[in-house]
Amino acid sequence: MRRKIVAGNWKMNYDLAETELFLVELKKQVFPENVMVMIAPAFTNLNHAFNSVREHPVTIVAQNMHQNNEGAFTGEISAKMLKSIGVTTVILGHSERRAYFNENSTVLSEKVNTALENEMTAIFCVGEELKDRKEETHFELIKTQLSEGIFHISDDAWKNIVIAYEPVWAIGTGETASPEQAQEMHKFIRKTIAEKYSKEIADKVSILYGGSVKADNATEIFGQEDVDGGLIGGASLKVDSFMKIINAFGT
Repeated sequence: MRRKIVAGNWKMNYDLAETELFLVELKKQVFPENVMVMIAPAFTNLNHAFNSVREHPVTIVAQNMHQNNEGAFTGEISAKMLKSIGVTTVILGHSERRAYFNENSTVLSEKVNTALENEMTAIFCVGEELKDRKEETHFELIKTQLSEGIFHISDDAWKNIVIAYEPVWAIGTGETASPEQAQEMHKFIRKTIAEKYSKEIADKVSILYGGSVKADNATEIFGQEDVDGGLIGGASLKVDSFMKIINAFGT
């Protein structure tokens, strides 16, 4: 059975005090046993967050990392640094990293390699912009992102991979892909993995939806056959809304 995952990507939000206030409330909650809960705070708060929830069923995740293990890369964070504070999962290839920081498939494939070499789990993001969907090239684009960014890894490495599908046009815009659109793309991603590797591997990979999931649409989106959870942005910044999304899977 595939892992059900709800991951909160906080982006550049919440200082240390705000992070702790959120975690205090989150630790009071009871999670469904079938859902893995993840939080990705800012780099400055990762250590505190990890220590704060170490006795609770919450996984602390990094929002990014550098592809090199060390060196003269001012302002960057390595896999070794993350692991030294207990963080073993990292988001790679988020649409904002691709758009604002010019991360291309070459860089992302190197980051995937580094994560796997350091025995980390990578949440690898793919997604199309509105123009790609209007031009009906979105399936081709997603296949290219998968092929160039992650299809070089071994069969065994897939146990440390989670895919997150982000329709970029539905992030922070209030727009949301319909449950049917989400399912269509998730099914396509799974089929593409199966064609490159095997159906067995594809059937085991968790594929998250990352496009403006909210409390009022989570149940319908998560009810789709190939949607295994969500990579949640703004709605993960409040405990109440985040818990409603988590509980959309039921118990």
